[in-house]
Amino acid sequence: MCGQADLIFFKGKFFLNIVVDVPDGTPIDPKGFLGVDLGIVPLSTDSDGESFSGETVDPVREKIPTLKKTLQKTGTKSAKRHLKKLSGREKRFKSDTNHVISKRIVSKAKGPHRALALEDLKGIRKGITVRKGQRERFGKWAFDQLRRFVTYKALMEGVPVVLADPRNTSRTCSVCGSCDKANRKSQSHFSCLKCGTSENADINAAKNIRFRAAVNRPVAV
Repeated sequence: MCGQADLIFFKGKFFLNIVVDVPDGTPIDPKGFLGVDLGIVPLSTDSDGESFSGETVDPVREKIPTLKKTLQKTGTKSAKRHLKKLSGREKRFKSDTNHVISKRIVSKAKGPHRALALEDLKGIRKGITVRKGQRERFGKWAFDQLRRFVTYKALMEGVPVVLADPRNTSRTCSVCGSCDKANRKSQSHFSCLKCGTSENADINAAKNIRFRAAVNRPVAV
C-alpha cells in the first residue's frame, strides 16, 4: 500500500487530501451472480429482492430539487450564494449515499462468493422514459458514480463484476422470458401476460440482469 498527502489552503481553511493506493483483493471463484438493477424510487434493487435507498434518502431527494428551483427563480445574490452551498451539499449527499449502498451490495455478494452483475449504463438517459413527477429525481441522481463505487469496492474485495445489457429487462419476464411492453403495469409492478408471473418490477429486472450475466458472460470491468 502506498499513497501521498497534499495540504491545501482554500477559502481561509486548510485541507489535508490523502490519496492511498490499495491493491486489489484476491479474486474469488464465484458461485453464481447477484444481479443489481438501478431504479427510480429505490436507487437499486438486487435479484434477492432487497432494495437500497430507503426512507431516509427519499425525503432529501424530493426536497433539494424543489429548493433549488425556488432559489433559481429568486435570483438575488443571497439566493445564488445559498444555491451554491446547496449544490455542494447535494453532491456530498449523493456521494455518501452511493458509498453506503455500494458497500452493502459488495458485502452481500462477497459473503456467499457471488459475482456482481450490473447494468451497462451507456446511453441510459436516451433510452428510458419516466413520468414527469419522477423525471427530476431520475435525471439528477449519480447512477454512473454508484456503478463506479460498486466496481472499485468489488475489486478491492476480489468480487468479479460484469456488465449486462439492460435493454428490455423491465419488460421481460424473468420466469418464462416473454418480452412485452404491456408486462410492465406500472413503475413498481410487473405482471407477465404469458405465464402470469407477478412481482415487483425492479426485482424482476434484477433477475434478468443476473440471468444475462450468467448466460452471456459479458466482459469483466
